[in-house]
Amino acid sequence: MAKKKGNRLIIGLECTVTGRRTYVTQKNKINTTEKLQIMKYNPSLKKHTLHKEIQRLK
Repeated sequence: MAKKKGNRLIIGLECTVTGRRTYVTQKNKINTTEKLQIMKYNPSLKKHTLHKEIQRLK
């Protein structure tokens, strides 16, 4: 049986340049209370751009 991830949230990351949601990741809701902002690779632009947390996924 798998353990529940009590403090982990699954979130989507959206590119600030194109507006496409290309990444899904997890974050700890206790340690990281503010929204994530990460430089990630955008395959359509073929360069690194800023991605922001957009929503919680189930």
